[in-house]
Formats: sequence, structure tokens, C-alpha cells
Amino acid sequence: MTSIETTNVPNRAESRVLAIVPAYNEEESLVATIEELQRVAPDIDYVVVNDGSRDGTLALCKASGFNYVSHPTNLGLTGGVQTGMKYALRHGYDMAIQFDADGQHNPAYIASLVADMESTGADIVVGSRFVTEEKPKSLRMLGSNLISGMIKLTTGKRIMDPTSGMRLYNARAVKLFATEDWLSPEPDTLACLIRRGFKVDEVQVSMRERSAGESYLNLSRSISYMANTCMSILFSQWFRS
Repeated sequence: MTSIETTNVPNRAESRVLAIVPAYNEEESLVATIEELQRVAPDIDYVVVNDGSRDGTLALCKASGFNYVSHPTNLGLTGGVQTGMKYALRHGYDMAIQFDADGQHNPAYIASLVADMESTGADIVVGSRFVTEEKPKSLRMLGSNLISGMIKLTTGKRIMDPTSGMRLYNARAVKLFATEDWLSPEPDTLACLIRRGFKVDEVQVSMRERSAGESYLNLSRSISYMANTCMSILFSQWFRS
């Protein structure tokens, strides 16, 4: 079992929502992201999950006084999100939102996702770029449409932005992600959970370009990601426990 380094837990009993901020080599954008989150959504608690970064991400967390958990080695996005879910479960949060460290997610939309979850009873609310806006024509969006089609085929529900990383989870979903190792913050997990009775909703948001650094998803990796995700939705997820 991998050990983790953690800071003290903030004593803010009134807070109900935790922003989980996975961070791998995000020294160029992390400070601006957390400062904006605190400024725009001051009632939202957060935890940065430093996922074994090899740059100055951990040092920035310490120097800036951020609330953080640190992995000694890189576990990947799934491991980072699961650590955040364990933190949320341990400290009794009612909701947890996955929030990118690279500046693409706008914290001004968190309130809309929370309001939707409270009014609809959804287990997961996706911050979607394409509820009221059309997808641009590109190879990546073609892949997004294909994944949407696979989810619709296997669940009967269409998710317009299945690859969005801005997702709000209720306590039921938080507990599942914190205790089940096979769950990942990916579209195939959405499909699996929908089939198992979880309610998933979408709220229109806008996303920005990455403020610094580079995405690991180049063209070849994007194609591989789309293909693997579709195969998992069609086949692998049916056999997950």
C-alpha cells in the first residue's frame, strides 16, 4: 500500500463541498488555479493531490500554505482522484468535485453544478461544454461523439460531454470511488454506473485552454484513448465488480 504525505485538515465544519485538484507537474499553473478557486468560490474547501510531481509542485504547495496530500510516486489520474475521494469520505463532505489544476475549469460554475445536484437528486453532475452549444468539428470531437454513442447504446442515456473532467459527485458516489479500486474518472465508469442505477446529469459550462504546460494527450494518444474507452464501454465494464 502506498503511503502519502498530508497536511493538517482545515477546521471548516460549515463546508459541504470539496474540490479535488489532482496535480502532476503543474508548478506553472497551480498557484493561479487555487487562488482563483479561493477567490471565486470561497465556501468550497479544496485539497491538492500532488501526484508524485517531479517539478516544483510540492514545494509550491508547502510554500503557499495550500491544503494538500502528496503521493511519493506518480499513480496517475485515477489514483489521484481516488485519494481525493478518500479524503472527502474521511472528512464527511456531502459532495466532491474533480477540478483540474491547469486552469481549464472555471470555479464560477461550481455553484450551478451543486444547485443541479440538489434539485435533481443526481449522483453525478458533469460540467458539460455541449448541453446548449454544438461541438466543433475536429478529430477529438469525433471521438467524443463516438464515446457518447457507445454510452447511449449500452445505457440508453446520452452524455453530451463524456470526456469532461469537471464532475461533481454526491456522498453516495464519493463513498463508492473511495472504496472501490476499479473505478476511474473516465467515460466507461460513467456508463457502468448509469447501468447500475446512478443518475448522471449535465450542466452547461465553458472551459478555457490550459494556462501552462502541455497535455499528455497528443494525437496518437488521443486516438488510443478513444479506442480503448469505446472497447471498455462495449465489453470490459460489463464484467467489472
